[in-house]
Amino acid sequence: MAQIAYTVSARCDSGQTAREFVSWLVDGHLEGVLRGGAAAATIVVLDQDSENQRVEVRYRFTDRAAFERYERESAPALRAEGLERFPAGSGIEFGRTIGEICHDRSAP
Repeated sequence: MAQIAYTVSARCDSGQTAREFVSWLVDGHLEGVLRGGAAAATIVVLDQDSENQRVEVRYRFTDRAAFERYERESAPALRAEGLERFPAGSGIEFGRTIGEICHDRSAP
């Protein structure tokens, strides 16, 4: 039973927009996803290589059933909340990837 990696990427049109997005995540959105079934959540502000700032939010689910339950029960309201706060034209373009974690290792 493989764990699931779910990543939401946000391309922000400025550092200020990225800071607002990260603040919104920290102020409650991450907790909502964790309550919805994620086992872990990490925010990564990618090193800037252009005029756009990129942020990735990396969630881990214990298995596909937990992720599917999240998608069915919690994600619709959380996504609606995000789109209300950051609608089209607000300076953020979103993307999502989903995949099975085939190998994970930490330093001893």
